[in-house]
Amino acid sequence: KYYKETDGLSLDVGAYMKALEYACDIKAEVFGKPSSLFFQSVLNDMGLQPHEVVMIGDDLVNDVGGAQHCGIKGIQVRTGKYRPSDETHPTVTADGTVDNLAQAVDVILSHR
Repeated sequence: KYYKETDGLSLDVGAYMKALEYACDIKAEVFGKPSSLFFQSVLNDMGLQPHEVVMIGDDLVNDVGGAQHCGIKGIQVRTGKYRPSDETHPTVTADGTVDNLAQAVDVILSHR
């Protein structure tokens, strides 16, 4: 995976984790997006139910898809990791796609 820096795309931690797993001959336990454990932990810590939450993110699979897997609605923002091909992804469809965070907030508030 990758993320966007001001000078271009950079490798995310996944590639480094794979290298460490190989070097140490152990399997890393991932506890973050898109893991259901991550989203459930956040819900529990905040005392919220999935229908009370909306995930806003630029990564269709990890942010939006991970949230949806837990019953949380997901809005994708067309920034950072977003790619136009995300809008025709074969397995993950955002509940909404917006240009920026302000538009995401407007979408959420319009559905209250």
